[in-house]
Amino acid sequence: MVEGKNIYLTKEGLNKIKKEYEDLKAIKFAKTTGETPKIIYSDELNPEYAAFQEDLGFLESRLIELENILKNSKLIKAPPKNKQKTIQLGATVLVSVDGQDNEFTLVGYLEADPSLGKISNESPVGQLLLGHKVGDKVVNASPAKTIYKIKKIKYEKY
Repeated sequence: MVEGKNIYLTKEGLNKIKKEYEDLKAIKFAKTTGETPKIIYSDELNPEYAAFQEDLGFLESRLIELENILKNSKLIKAPPKNKQKTIQLGATVLVSVDGQDNEFTLVGYLEADPSLGKISNESPVGQLLLGHKVGDKVVNASPAKTIYKIKKIKYEKY
């Protein structure tokens, strides 16, 4: 993750990140205010203490990552009506590829999940489609030539 880079999220995605952050803070608080295992156990490092420290390290690392996401997040909003004829972040697009229709929504990279029909605006296909309109044909030439005919663009209320 690049520090300071805009991270685009839907309202649902932002709420998931906030919930995970709050849950992990609560877990960290519970772990650090409870009874800590003893450091030394019969002249050796206590394995329970080592595991405790490792867990705290992972927890702290994820909390820092989530703080960065929250600090740099930008909420995806539907564009004004006059700009909804072009594909932008948040658009659900119906395309025809080799005579077969596919529908997907352009989201930020953190929420991308092709199996759920969500592709990243930073993916090759996402970048290719941005700014195009219904009726446009766009060509992805790598690795094999694929033509996407844009059939429909819609925006959900976010």
